[in-house]
Amino acid sequence: MDAMGVPGNLLPLVIILEVLGGAAIMIGWQTRIAAILFAGFSVMSAVLFHADFSDQNQMIHFMKNISITGGFLFLIVHGAGNYSLDSREKAHQR
Repeated sequence: MDAMGVPGNLLPLVIILEVLGGAAIMIGWQTRIAAILFAGFSVMSAVLFHADFSDQNQMIHFMKNISITGGFLFLIVHGAGNYSLDSREKAHQR
């Protein structure tokens, strides 16, 4: 991260986001919020770390991150699904 001009002290925050956000999406808790954070993170990491389009490997990683963002946008629009904790919370509120 330091080599790309991003302060290294942000690394613990990135790790926390990836671990806790990934767990939240996996169990379907606060899925839309986690997906918004991950979509922003994926776009930022693509632009900051993989924007060297003259290097084919970096271009592949850039497109991978943009594709992952599309998956998170799907979760933002549609939610986690019927077997998620979010769905159970909705059922209990009715």
